[in-house]
Amino acid sequence: MPSRDWDEEFFHLFSGPDEPALDERAPSRLKARLYSALVRKQQETGPLMSLQETQRAGHGLCVFEKLVQIAPVSDAAKSPFFCTACHARVLAENFENAPIFWSCCPYVGFRKG
Repeated sequence: MPSRDWDEEFFHLFSGPDEPALDERAPSRLKARLYSALVRKQQETGPLMSLQETQRAGHGLCVFEKLVQIAPVSDAAKSPFFCTACHARVLAENFENAPIFWSCCPYVGFRKG
C-alpha cells in the first residue's frame, strides 16, 4: 500500500480553490431578503430609530420616508420599517438588478456588487 504524501495533501487543502472565487458576489436578491429579515428581527427587540434620528445619524431617507417625515404624525408613527410596504423591496427581493432608482433606498445599493 503506497504511503500518503501529506505535504502534497496539505498544499492542496490550503492553497484554495482552483478557480478564483473572490470575484463572486452574493446575488442582489439574497442581499435584499437578508436585509429585510434583519430589520424585521431588529423590530422584535423594540422600535427602530425614528426618521429624525436616522437622518441625524447621517443616513439618507428615501422619497417615501421623507413624505412620512414631514407628515403631522407622532414620532412613534415615524419609526416602523416603511420598506415593508414599498414596491422597491418587493422588486429587489424577487429580481436580480431590479429597476429601482430612488435615492437613499437601501435596496438600490445591493445591486452595485
